[in-house]
Formats: sequence, structure tokens, C-alpha cells
Amino acid sequence: ARVTYVIIGTGLLWFGWFGFNAGSAFGANHLAVNALATSTTASAAAGLTWIFFDMLRGKKPSAMGTCIGAVVGLVAITPAAGFVSIPHSLAIGIISAVVSNLVVEWRTRTSIDDTLDVFPCHGVGGMVGMLLTGVFAHQNVNAANVTGNGLFFGHTHLFFVQCIALVVASVFSFFGSLLLLKITDMISPLRVSPEEETIGLDISQHGEKL
Repeated sequence: ARVTYVIIGTGLLWFGWFGFNAGSAFGANHLAVNALATSTTASAAAGLTWIFFDMLRGKKPSAMGTCIGAVVGLVAITPAAGFVSIPHSLAIGIISAVVSNLVVEWRTRTSIDDTLDVFPCHGVGGMVGMLLTGVFAHQNVNAANVTGNGLFFGHTHLFFVQCIALVVASVFSFFGSLLLLKITDMISPLRVSPEEETIGLDISQHGEKL
């Protein structure tokens, strides 16, 4: 992939992300402003953390790494946008980037076929953000949070609620996806032959050449 296209795509994603994070306030109010601010600070923090963490592990900082980190930050802050303060959004971006980076590294050492690292970035990023919402959320930011303040402020109820929701959502997503994939595979096989994979999916599946 061309790095310039990745940067453009990341910029479009970043801008569009404001639409459903800040837009979820359904109005131009302080909550929308908070959601917009926490979204962009978490994403920026995650993008920087990703390349700094790469450097600590002996890798070179890259534009691609920055973009991956930024998207991880956007994914992670989504459950928390409008519920946490800006300093805590920075923490969410930093933590999610480190965790996703480690999971990406682990995935490369396995035989799991996830070329785009969708699960390590989007899946794990979302999970981390969901749990950290239960850590950093505060009712001073959003009074509609009737479940209580987060673990960071000495309250446990919201964090346990987030943990239960994470388990339920993960189980539902896993088995729901597995069922749909099995049904799809019976109709149209999902796995191509080794020969078609060698030729390239653009040509073998779509008759297109880049």
C-alpha cells in the first residue's frame, strides 16, 4: 500500500470519527465538545505512543505506524468519549497503543490469518477502551452516567459492569461471526486454493490487476 494513501485514509477516518463520537451528543453542546476533544487527543497520543514504543523496541518510527496508532486511539476512545476528561483520554490513547502494538507483534509470530491486523488493532483497541471507560469515567463529565464513577476514583461498580459487557459482547461476536462464516462457507467457500493465493486475489478472484 502507498503510504500517502494510508495517510489520506487515516485523515479521513480521523475527521469522520468526530461525526459519531461528538455527533452522539445530538447537539452542539459541551458534551459534544468534550467528545470531540477526547477523541482527537486520544488518537494523537496513541499515534505518538505507537512510534515511540516501536523505537524503544529497536524499530524505526514510521508514518504507517503513526497512522495505525492513531486509528487504535480512535477505536479505544469511542466507548469513553463524552464520559472521560481530556487527561484521561491521553491515558486511554497511550495504554491502547502499547497493548495493541504488543498483540500485533504476537500475531505475527502465529499462523493466524489476519493480514490487516484487524483484531489486534480494532478488536483489542475496542476492548481496552471499553475497560478503561470503567476506569476513568466520571459523572462530572457526563451526569447521564448513572452507573457511577470509574475505578480510578475508587468506585468498582461501573468497572465490573464494563467487564461483564465485554465478556457478553465478545462471546456474542465470536459465536455469531463463526455461525455466519460457516453458513457463508457452505454457500461460497471462503478459503482460496494455494495456487490462487500465489497468483494474488486481485487477479484470481476479481480479474483485476493493480
